[in-house]
Amino acid sequence: VRVLRADPHAFTSVLFFLLCPASGCLLLSAAALEGAAVLPLARRLLAAAAASGLPLTHFVRQLAHHLAATLVASVVSFPATFTLLLAARAAAAYAVAAVYAGKPLLAGAELSLLARRAWPRLAATYALACAAVIACLSSFLALLVTACSTLKFMLYPPDIVVCAGLLTVLAFSVAYAHTIIVCNLGGVIAVLEDIAGVSALRRSVQLMRGQTHVGLLIFLGSTIGLAFVEGLFEHRVKTLSYGDGSSRLWEGPLLVLMYSFVMLIDSMMSVVFYFTCRSSSMEILDDEGGSIEELEMMVGSNSVIR
Repeated sequence: VRVLRADPHAFTSVLFFLLCPASGCLLLSAAALEGAAVLPLARRLLAAAAASGLPLTHFVRQLAHHLAATLVASVVSFPATFTLLLAARAAAAYAVAAVYAGKPLLAGAELSLLARRAWPRLAATYALACAAVIACLSSFLALLVTACSTLKFMLYPPDIVVCAGLLTVLAFSVAYAHTIIVCNLGGVIAVLEDIAGVSALRRSVQLMRGQTHVGLLIFLGSTIGLAFVEGLFEHRVKTLSYGDGSSRLWEGPLLVLMYSFVMLIDSMMSVVFYFTCRSSSMEILDDEGGSIEELEMMVGSNSVIR
């Protein structure tokens, strides 16, 4: 809250000009392609689940539909995510760093300049993070199909197959959460330090030692907030009438704004988590120069950010 209140104008600009368009693309893409892409992909996932021995319960159907919608939205909105969202994360990282430095926040032009300089490093790290998430998801699907198919071949009852599937989902959730935490922290490192790609992710793993539980709490809070807004969008906007003909479309911009605000808080918390990890390891921010020195020059001070 203190960081957000330090200069609400900078964060408001990031919210409206960068995050709102990206959030709109994420939320609207799956809704717009519901019949053309989401439902066919969901049916294919259900067919694969049935072939592997999973009973097509309501939970399995909902999971397949949610996974299909997430995949479609991620692919369709990737250009907006790769540009607007990364620029927003870079700007938020520099703004929070200026607050931690105890210096006046950067002007809009200076913040934009620093964000553009950091974007190549952040883009390389984000591309590697996407590859890591895809590998994690592919491993989960392969393990799920293999485990369920093996149990079905061994003539185990459907309840045992469902239990094996639930255990696989639980293991995937833990691995996915750790992957997202490492990737988010790696993105912050790519902005505030002069490293990118594998080096940034390796650095994030080193910084997270002893602070994983904090990252998991941040991830859990952000996931719950985003899922809540997505659920509201699903039930309040995609269904276009209340039953008496009145439209719910007016709620769409409000939910997009709410979704963008949760994403802004998530970006800020990732930066706060970065500073927490560094302070816990008794490190000083300007040890590795690069962008930190640029930040110090832009805010007009040569003092160390603590």
